[in-house]
Amino acid sequence: MPPVLFSFMLLGALCSLGQAMSREEKQRLRNQVVEMFDHAYQNYMDHAYPADELMPLTCRGRVRGLEPSRGDIDDALGKFSLTLIDTLDTLVLLNKTTEFEDAVRRVLSDVRLDNDIVVSVFETNIRVLGGLLGGHAMAVMLKEGGQHMQWYQDELLHMAKDLGLRLLPAFNTSSGLPYPRVNLKYGVRGPETRTGTETDTCTACAGTIILEFAALSRFTGDPVFEAHARRALDFLWEKRQRNSNLVGTTINIHSGEWVRRDSGVGAGIDSYYEYLLKAYILLGDDLFLERFNIHYASIMKYISQPPLLLDVHIHKPLLPARTWMDSLLAFFPGLQVLKGDIRPAIETHEMLYQVTKKHNFLPEAFTTDFRVHWAQHPLRPEFAESTYFLYKATGDPYYLEAGRTVMDNLNRFARVPCGFAAMKDVRTGSHEDRMDSFFLAEMFKYLFLLFAEPDDLPFDVEDYVFTTEAHLLPLSLSVAPHSSSVPSNRTSEEELDDSNFDWTCPNTRLLFPDPAFPRNLREPIRSAVDKSCPRPVPYREPGLGRPPLRAQDFMANNPEHLELLRRMGVSLIHLKDGRVQLVQHATQAVSAVAAEDGVRFMQEMMELSSQQQKEQLPPRAIQIVSHPFFGRVVLTAGPAQFGTDLSKSSTGVRGFVTVAEPYSGCSEITNAEYVQGHIALLQRGQCMFAEKARHIQKAGAIGGIVIDDNEGSSSDTAPLFQMAGDGRSTDDITLPLLFLFHKEGNILLEALKEYREVEVLLSDKARDRGADVQEAEEDCLTEATTPTSHEPTAQSQMSTVELDESAPEEVSPVDEDTSPAEDISPPKEEVSPTEGEPSLAQPKEGRDSEKKEEPEGDTDSSSQSVDELLADWREDLEAFKQMEKDEL
Repeated sequence: MPPVLFSFMLLGALCSLGQAMSREEKQRLRNQVVEMFDHAYQNYMDHAYPADELMPLTCRGRVRGLEPSRGDIDDALGKFSLTLIDTLDTLVLLNKTTEFEDAVRRVLSDVRLDNDIVVSVFETNIRVLGGLLGGHAMAVMLKEGGQHMQWYQDELLHMAKDLGLRLLPAFNTSSGLPYPRVNLKYGVRGPETRTGTETDTCTACAGTIILEFAALSRFTGDPVFEAHARRALDFLWEKRQRNSNLVGTTINIHSGEWVRRDSGVGAGIDSYYEYLLKAYILLGDDLFLERFNIHYASIMKYISQPPLLLDVHIHKPLLPARTWMDSLLAFFPGLQVLKGDIRPAIETHEMLYQVTKKHNFLPEAFTTDFRVHWAQHPLRPEFAESTYFLYKATGDPYYLEAGRTVMDNLNRFARVPCGFAAMKDVRTGSHEDRMDSFFLAEMFKYLFLLFAEPDDLPFDVEDYVFTTEAHLLPLSLSVAPHSSSVPSNRTSEEELDDSNFDWTCPNTRLLFPDPAFPRNLREPIRSAVDKSCPRPVPYREPGLGRPPLRAQDFMANNPEHLELLRRMGVSLIHLKDGRVQLVQHATQAVSAVAAEDGVRFMQEMMELSSQQQKEQLPPRAIQIVSHPFFGRVVLTAGPAQFGTDLSKSSTGVRGFVTVAEPYSGCSEITNAEYVQGHIALLQRGQCMFAEKARHIQKAGAIGGIVIDDNEGSSSDTAPLFQMAGDGRSTDDITLPLLFLFHKEGNILLEALKEYREVEVLLSDKARDRGADVQEAEEDCLTEATTPTSHEPTAQSQMSTVELDESAPEEVSPVDEDTSPAEDISPPKEEVSPTEGEPSLAQPKEGRDSEKKEEPEGDTDSSSQSVDELLADWREDLEAFKQMEKDEL
């Protein structure tokens, strides 16, 4: 992994994006894909075969009827060794020809297709029929090569035709739409065969037949299969909503009425659109492309809200149908690549990638602000599919890194001793005793192809089309003999005007004359996802060591934390202005796991600050109302995102100031008797702002003022600073807390040094000073008796660094693609005064930090200093007035 640099001063990020992955690294990853496949496949063969699927947690096969029913999910299981059939062409692609030949012999000798069992027509078609046809295509290809499968005599094709004939009874409806289920032995005969009673089916269930059935017809010369698949597609096309040109999710197979009128590109519809375009690619019939293009135009008009893809109502397509997305739509960027529409493919894929990085996997459903809606993840391959197609289209090595992320997460979170287990909850990392056949059929194909060089492949994949289950059907079928009696319900050319669409694939080199173009599309999407949803605590299996350091817990003065950073490959670079850069080099981490923890720590640090940058808060005012200022001095203060909201207080908070001990406010206040009833002065550093507020609130303070310890900082030159919370609830903080830069804070401290008792008003804006002058002049005739402590102590105990506050408000989150010139908002770390240096509350000339009395002979200089400060106050007052005008 290339080194990644996050600058927490500018909060930019540097990484070597666009740098090609070396051939050696691609080979290493490719070999890792093969090892992962072997782990899954061999465990299925050792522990599950001839069962349909492997149960990887209990290391046994899933046999339908022997395990508790999982509802519709079990309709994919037909006691026909599903995983083995689904994996046949994967074996060939991964150069496992010996294993493929053995698997074919097993299928021919062991698998029966006449079981008295009810199965899903859709799942059986794409997994079993597609698997048999893909296996047949591979067997023929190998046989023609002259070295393997010389004994093969189309046995898999014969099995495929037998299965096709067993599925055909499901199409015996008035509409031509198939029943959703069929009995492999008895067909559709009513309740006695547990079939024929359904009235509804999903659009994808009826519209994802054409590739397999047309291939079967053209392989065998029997047109009946392709004819039934075309009839179903024709009916769905006729029933589209004519104004929006969208289809619903569920349809009545008898009447053609839409049962569910929501329309999207995810579950229930997804592969209907996919098969329209791929049917054109495989069969060469323009009708399919015309229909797809019309649907696609409506999808981009109504459903696509880049980077989101949101369901709408087919009759009111401008009305959203739901506020969440399901993970099956992750195939759509890959389909857009086939269509030639690369830009929205990049945008949607990037959104999906960021959601994946936040939750380790794509949740089954997630909200429009990218939070978990349904937490399961059954190891779906659609994101890897789109990643492969985007890499093929752009050649951008960014997608190789995305593929690496998929692999790493599978190995780290899903891998178990007997295979790979589906995620029951991506938030907790809990597993489900399930490894679906599509994991072997699809995931490893796309990952292997992503990292493979052309000479690694046993055949040219450009000669094949991938089905929705990633089975390989040869494009030569487009010229295979087929009956001219296959009906084609072509409607009028006026209705199917396709003049707005190109009929040639675009040249991707011309699409991206600027190599940075794809990255420029990705950056705003990444920022939007980062702002919306924080990453969860990374899950670790018991026994794998302590959890990594969390950004919200990090303290720069904690040696243990600094050591943990070192182990993760994260180092701190101190800058001259007191801030630091955090730099992460994966190669310097003690292990690959530690390197990943380091990347996650950097990401969390950005997210922590991103959470803290809420809506812009206006500046606040600290008005000195006691003698001799009488409200004439107003200091510009930064607000806090917690505590009393001064904008909702008509009077503000008024009180005398006193310096808290310890001055940092990071532990229990030792001079609570003086802080009680006063406004406490604190120095920035060593802990979170919220912790300071809690300590002075416990001591009885009525408010707090935090003074910047970065010497020379001023509201004149720095942007407005607003204090953030600590990542936890701050509802317990009820007092107001304001922030002063060093220059303004020094004014207040110098006044306190000279006049002992200084009363201030904390408010959202300066108050009328006439009444304050009269009241203060009367008050100053009476000597106050309240003792006030004003000196910070224990300066030598302060840490030399801190990392507790958010950056100035005008910042935005970044990620690994942003340039260092961009600003984001993590905590800063700054140098505090060390022992022997003058503190903010002390005069600049020689003062022993251990003495309590003032040194003699500095009255004149102090008086002169106050005169100079009054000039600054007037400037501050005018500046604050101007800020108030700007706010209005």
